[in-house]
Parts: sequence; structure tokens; C-alpha cells
Amino acid sequence: MFCEHPRVLLLKACLNGNRLPTEHPALPMTPAQLAADAVRVRAAGAQAVHVHVKDGQGADTLDGEVLAEVLAAVRAAAPGLEVGGTTGAWSAPDPVRRVGAVRGWTALPDFASVNWHEPGAEQVAALLVERGVGVEAGLWHADAARGWLASPLRSRCLRVLLELPDGLDEAATVAQAELLLGLLAAGGNALPVLLHGEGSSCWPALRHAVTRGLAARIGLEDVLALPDGSPAPDNVALVTAAAALRRPDKGVAPAR
Repeated sequence: MFCEHPRVLLLKACLNGNRLPTEHPALPMTPAQLAADAVRVRAAGAQAVHVHVKDGQGADTLDGEVLAEVLAAVRAAAPGLEVGGTTGAWSAPDPVRRVGAVRGWTALPDFASVNWHEPGAEQVAALLVERGVGVEAGLWHADAARGWLASPLRSRCLRVLLELPDGLDEAATVAQAELLLGLLAAGGNALPVLLHGEGSSCWPALRHAVTRGLAARIGLEDVLALPDGSPAPDNVALVTAAAALRRPDKGVAPAR
């Protein structure tokens, strides 16, 4: 299981997400492509990768055989790099089917995200914990945060993912982040928090994560543009830009 050191500000690369091959020419889809990108983003500063496993048409799948192929390829190419996956309900909307798919995995990621607002989230998370997989509690809004804070599984999760939507500008991104962080603080959260956005909120969220001393992530799953708005050629360019923002010489100390 992934074990995050409390003094290390994790930068995770989210390599492909729930995107189709037509959305970006450098989007990694196959096990070999994901493995190659994993090697490159680690060299650029990422300490872990988050991948979505794809079927033959490029859609997300929870298929255990394909997951095993991806994990084997990434781990062979980048030994020691932590590899996480998703349990997003879009891959299997029926909670029973989703739990069954996870139960059938023969190869296990180091961690996996569970979106707490989705039906069956508690059952999926409980199974992952039982199987020794770190659970990233994905909290997309205040109701999800409250639900997770009330869950008996909260202390058994690996970290919290605060996930901010597309469509927010800089000020709205910071306001939403602070709302969710405030809820977690009031609820006594003791887990590491990873803050990230999507689309318009992605780079503002990353900058705010730096300001607050939080873990962050970046990659073609979340955004297709660099901080200056120009198209991102690949995951390496995104990780390189994010790593530059998080350098110690930026003078930002972790929040206490």
C-alpha cells in the first residue's frame, strides 16, 4: 500500500482519465503507452501516477485482466513508482457489478480513488481496504465531504482528494477549495489532502495547493493546457510546469 510521508508534498500525474483517444494526440491508452509516460513523468518530478484502464474503444473499464496488464507494464518500466487507479461509477454504474469487478482483480494497484457521492462508494471502499489497497476518498462537493466525514471508513482511507469542477475562475476555485478544507478541518480530518481541479480550475487549484502546503496532481486527465493557456503537448510538459510551481525556492511553506 502507498504510504505518504507527512512532510512530502506529493505531486501525482493523472495520465489519461475518462477521456477518449480523440481528445488529445498524446493521450496514453495502452499498457505500453501508460508505462512509457510513467517513466517520463517520474523523471519530470511526479512521485506517483493515477491511470484509467481502457477497453479496445478507449472507454474506461474495471476489467481485471486489462488492469493486470497495465500494472505489470508500468511496474516493469518504472520500478518502485506508486500506481493508482479509479473505481469511477461511469465504468460500472451498478454498485453490485462495480464491487464484483473490484473483488475479481487479481493484480492490485497501490491505491484507488473512490468518489464518495457515487452509489456503492462505501462498499467499494470497504473492499479495497480489505484487500490492502489505499483508498483515496474523492470529495467533489460539500455533501460528499459531509458524507465521508460521517463514514466509519474515513480513518482507514489513505488520503482525501478534493476535486474542483471546470468552469471556476481563480477566485471561485480558491473559495470552493477553502469551503471544502474548512469542512474537513471542522470535522477533525487527520488525513493528507490532495487538492486538484479540472479544466479552468486546474491551475488555480494547483497554485492554491502550493499556497496551502497540500499535495496536488496534474496531467491530461485534468487539463489540456499549460498555465499560460497554450496547448499542452503531453503529460511531461504538464508535470514539468507543475513541478516548477512547487519548487522549494518559490518560498512557500506548508500550512500548519
